[in-house]
Amino acid sequence: MLELALIFFFPFLVVYGAASDLFSMTIPNRITLALMVGFMVMAVWMKMDWVTIGWHWVMFAIVLAITFTLFALGVIGGGDAKLAAGIALWMGWEHSLMYFLMAAFLGGVLTILIVKIRNVPMPDWILRQQWAANIYRAERIPYGISMGAAAMLVYVQTFWMQQVFNPTI
Repeated sequence: MLELALIFFFPFLVVYGAASDLFSMTIPNRITLALMVGFMVMAVWMKMDWVTIGWHWVMFAIVLAITFTLFALGVIGGGDAKLAAGIALWMGWEHSLMYFLMAAFLGGVLTILIVKIRNVPMPDWILRQQWAANIYRAERIPYGISMGAAAMLVYVQTFWMQQVFNPTI
């Protein structure tokens, strides 16, 4: 049961956040709240020591402070800021740097791709799809997509997945 929760809970939430950003250009608060609550449930269920849990929360707080500063400066969206902190909570100190490097790289690729797409005339039948029109016409980039993809790529290397695939660790 624990293994299924570890395999599906976090990935479902980050994919849901990415899809939400793609289709509506918003990331609901409930995703970050679920990541926070889910982290605590899984950490306690796996008997993670309280010091380690505390350090994960310190990472969350640092990332939230940095990303909300970026939000206040208009660099990223508020949903992106909260999702980044929620993902960092799960990544902890061991994997957050790799996560952010991967998210930055994928975000750059996504930005280039979307800018290229915006420079090509789109048929009306595509632009009648609200989500496609949002991406095509908006000045923002749905970075939740790259954040979700990076989270999935790094998550397989984390303590959480080690417990699934090598439970003796």
